Amino acid sequence: MSRRGTSPVLGVVLLCLLTVVSAGFVGASLLHVPPDPTPQAVLDVQVDAAGEFTLVHRGGDTLSVRALSIQILVNGTPLTHQPPVPFFAAPGFESGPTGPFNVASNTAWSAGEQATFTLAATNRPAIAPGDVVTVRVTSENATVAVAEVVV
Repeated sequence: MSRRGTSPVLGVVLLCLLTVVSAGFVGASLLHVPPDPTPQAVLDVQVDAAGEFTLVHRGGDTLSVRALSIQILVNGTPLTHQPPVPFFAAPGFESGPTGPFNVASNTAWSAGEQATFTLAATNRPAIAPGDVVTVRVTSENATVAVAEVVV
């Protein structure tokens, strides 16, 4: 009879151990919080042959300007100087961008707001009529929006 007495006790101990271990795994999975998803926005881009860029936030998430990077390509070739955001004076760009790209502006870029900046004559490649200009906006190395326009 002693064999029967140890089986239920051993079973209860194993069941308790299994419950504690399972609860540990469930608790660990509840503590894992995935990182915030990359913000997404719809941007409209206009560019003229003089190198003036107008970016309009048409909808989607409000963007933190300080977390953004912008890459501009002309016919697939990156500009020598890319625009830092926000900025006031930067190599390759005329001083005084407007809207959320100006360092004196609000750091949030919301739907309906537009930002403008102009290339300086020292930036290359120059933009000419018929060129394809691609603007890629990223936040923490993840693409937020890509817009392409023929000048």
